[in-house]
Amino acid sequence: MVVVPVSEDVPDRPSREPRWRRFDAQWYLLRYPEAREQMRSGGYEDPYVFYQEVGQTYGHSPNRYFDEVWYRDVYADVRQALIQEKWRSGFEHYCAQGYVSHSAHWLFDEEEYRRRYPELTQRVLAETGLWNGYDHYLEIGEASYSTGSRFFDEALCQELSFHFPEYFDSGSGLFASWLALPSSVADSGRVSWYFDPVWYLTRYPEVTAEIAAGRFASALHHYLTNETPRRFDPQPFFSEQYYASAHPDVAPALADGAFRNGYEHFVRFGAHEGRAPVQGIDLRAHSLRSLVRQQVEGDLYDSPFAQLVAARSGAEDAGFAEEDRISEIHTRLLFEREAEAQLPAIARQPLDFSVHGIPEISVIMVVYGHIALTMQALASLRANYAGAIELIVVDSGSRDETRHLPRLLRGARILRYRYNIGYLDGCNAALEKVTAPFVLYLNNDVRLYPGAVAHALGRFRADVEIGAVGAKLIRTNMKLQEAGSIIWRDGATYGYRREDDPNLTEANFVRDVDYCSAAFLVVRSALLRRLNGYDTRYRPAYFEDTDLCVRLIKAGARIVYDPNVVVEHLEFGSSGHAGSHALIQGNLRKFARAQQDFLRLQQPAHIRNAVLGRERRSERRHILFIEDRLPLRRLGSGYVRSNDVIREMAKLGYQVTVYPMLPRRQSVIDLFGDFPENVELISDQDISNFAEFIQERAGYYDLVWVGRTHNMSRLLPILNELSRYLPNGGAVLDTEVVATPRIMERIRILELPEAELDFDEMLRQELECAHYCQQIVAVTQSDAALIRRAGYANVSVLGHEMRARPTRPAFDERRGILFLGALHDDSAPNYDSLEWFIGSVLPCLEEQLPPDVRFTIAGYIHPSVDMAPFAQHPRIDIAGPVEDLAALFATHRVFVAPTRFAGGLPFKVQEAAGYGLPVVATELIRSQVGWAEGEEILSAGADDPQGFAAQVVDLHENAGLWEQIRRGGLDAVKRDCAPERFRHDLLEILQSCIA
Repeated sequence: MVVVPVSEDVPDRPSREPRWRRFDAQWYLLRYPEAREQMRSGGYEDPYVFYQEVGQTYGHSPNRYFDEVWYRDVYADVRQALIQEKWRSGFEHYCAQGYVSHSAHWLFDEEEYRRRYPELTQRVLAETGLWNGYDHYLEIGEASYSTGSRFFDEALCQELSFHFPEYFDSGSGLFASWLALPSSVADSGRVSWYFDPVWYLTRYPEVTAEIAAGRFASALHHYLTNETPRRFDPQPFFSEQYYASAHPDVAPALADGAFRNGYEHFVRFGAHEGRAPVQGIDLRAHSLRSLVRQQVEGDLYDSPFAQLVAARSGAEDAGFAEEDRISEIHTRLLFEREAEAQLPAIARQPLDFSVHGIPEISVIMVVYGHIALTMQALASLRANYAGAIELIVVDSGSRDETRHLPRLLRGARILRYRYNIGYLDGCNAALEKVTAPFVLYLNNDVRLYPGAVAHALGRFRADVEIGAVGAKLIRTNMKLQEAGSIIWRDGATYGYRREDDPNLTEANFVRDVDYCSAAFLVVRSALLRRLNGYDTRYRPAYFEDTDLCVRLIKAGARIVYDPNVVVEHLEFGSSGHAGSHALIQGNLRKFARAQQDFLRLQQPAHIRNAVLGRERRSERRHILFIEDRLPLRRLGSGYVRSNDVIREMAKLGYQVTVYPMLPRRQSVIDLFGDFPENVELISDQDISNFAEFIQERAGYYDLVWVGRTHNMSRLLPILNELSRYLPNGGAVLDTEVVATPRIMERIRILELPEAELDFDEMLRQELECAHYCQQIVAVTQSDAALIRRAGYANVSVLGHEMRARPTRPAFDERRGILFLGALHDDSAPNYDSLEWFIGSVLPCLEEQLPPDVRFTIAGYIHPSVDMAPFAQHPRIDIAGPVEDLAALFATHRVFVAPTRFAGGLPFKVQEAAGYGLPVVATELIRSQVGWAEGEEILSAGADDPQGFAAQVVDLHENAGLWEQIRRGGLDAVKRDCAPERFRHDLLEILQSCIA
């Protein structure tokens, strides 16, 4: 290999040479066989000398990692410089300076790679002796399965290498080997779920001729570099013609040249948005399948589309994606076989239910045969809860090996009957033996998921009014049996969301219900004794648990459905279904006669009434909370405040449903870890479904709370049309921020083309939708004044909620400057803040702060946001989203908020100060929080980078000043953000809207 000499225009270049910079003579002569004859005729012996003097002028590439022709075609600036003879080749340009920002090859995207892995800052690369993202990918990234291009998947290339091992060199890697493959091998199979070379060459036979003529190296090379990109489809699951017609909003971007073709838009955005790629494929429905979500969230596939292609192409790990449902016949059989497999171990090591002292809970189980199921259920129970369990097993005349129960159980009380006493009488007989304060009715055809018993007992300890706690029951096919149950007016019952995904958000919030099945039902023992257990009119079984729950409710007790109590149930596993229908119908009639007074207040039996019937009627009010997306705290940008509002609504006793306007995929861990357990989240719908949603829930909500004015504007036509379905309490508009001042300031600062802009007219237009609302909520008094200026008097102020939690490390134990803020797009205030700070303030700090003082950028970064310009600076670290904010605030010495245009209340400034990290902000931010300059915060004008830098240096180097600002900031947070004040203000707003 020959290392190509380059100019030294770019400072701090690493000393080691990247692969893409080396001239590869062997590869060169194979790629350009005509060069041998030209070398002989020209008297050249050294291929490298020939390349320098002749090959470059022909557009030859020096190695497999760099494509000269493509580079010249893609980068107009390079092409122009070559015409002007500033460079002898694109490769020379790339080696000298292009490597910093340009891509070297059509199968690697430098900008996308740095965007996908923002932690690869210039400092990180320099410390590892790497030149750029491409160098990192070739040396480190490929081996760790980093993605250099969506059109090259190392796992798929690995499969190809198994078929053609002679063409793959383990020393150079899969990517390098693939780049050198002959087309016959490269085109024999996929190396990406986004392109099918076999189909492509069959569909476009003319491409084969182009490859044979040497104009293209492979089908993928042709697809990614041909001059008429909108003419070719990449595979049978995408159609350029259909995509353009089905999604007309994409047309302007294609016409402007923002995308090479429709497929580029689809791969970058449409595949994640659920846009249909071809006639007959509902990508959005596919993306909602549980397996698809799991595999995309687990990074097995980078989009639902890639997963769909894999499934339809026969990939083993995507096998069930087309149809999630597994036959329940087979899952029931598997459940029983697993139970049988446990028997030998239990026979050797019996289950110990010995109790010393007073038991915490008594478990009643009635069994009739099915020893394997019984022991599996009891083993699950014993493993589930280590506390004192009083186990009472009623053997109702079993004829199988159930007679051996005393050999398999220690410390259990076994009540044996020579005849089948029946489930109901068996439970009542066992109830007489109970000594614990709680009774768990437990079927013998269940398996308990972790924490089930502890969660149920914890629920009782939290509220003395709770009489019974029921479980989320999942059938063996992993579909819901019930998420709490409804009793209809005619006495029939319905398991809420039966047949649905157990992880569905609507099945995963705590609520009071009519009843829960006694497959797993925990009841207070004192209540059971007062009610004499099950009513004997329902002998031998069916509707006894329904009736019991009704009698508990009549006694003033609550029946609580707890989705944290998860139980797998072999439905009808112990009793069998045959002969049950007549018993069910007979006992339904008995139940309907016995509980007429209760039933006449229930919902009529219809699936459309399920939402109204899924929880007990009470004085509790229902609020529909609408936001851009489900407000996860890690998203920042006002979502933290929305999350706090929801939490406080729930604490105040309101039942809250959160509805997102935008379709965004969220992980189960994020959703259920970030909201109170009694809040309902709607995760699979958006504004396109809102009309149907509100009609289905007519009469359910007492108030609609709309977060952000632009959401109110988008909803207004729907709300006007469907007002008959909406609550009498009307709607609240939470403006979150009044945007007009921010827009005007942005126009001024960025010197954007300014039309005839009138502040009051812009303000009127922004708040035009507010006329619909009974109440308008602002985040600051200044915003409230603007809303009144626009003509609305019905304005309240609701700020932020926060407790001061100062981190301990002292001044000397900290170092560095911190910026924390969400970056949702590159037109947002936070992105502009970084551009100004890094471009104007940071240069002023260079000579004033030691070189080891670093600037850390933390917070959520949307995949579309390009962080590469910031990552180039040697002082910058990009942390991205951080779970433990306390650790972040504890290690830095100064927090900066260099915001030049914004509205509302800067939560991030209050948060930093609340953690004890002093703040330097622009004067705009200081005025918004209303803190005292030099006492609670330091500030400078947004047009004064030198002044801002001076404040940062002073705060970073002056321990006395640092302590002073730290104390002042903490006091300001305690004063302005007290949770008690937040709760009081919110309650006043809600009470003014809901009588």
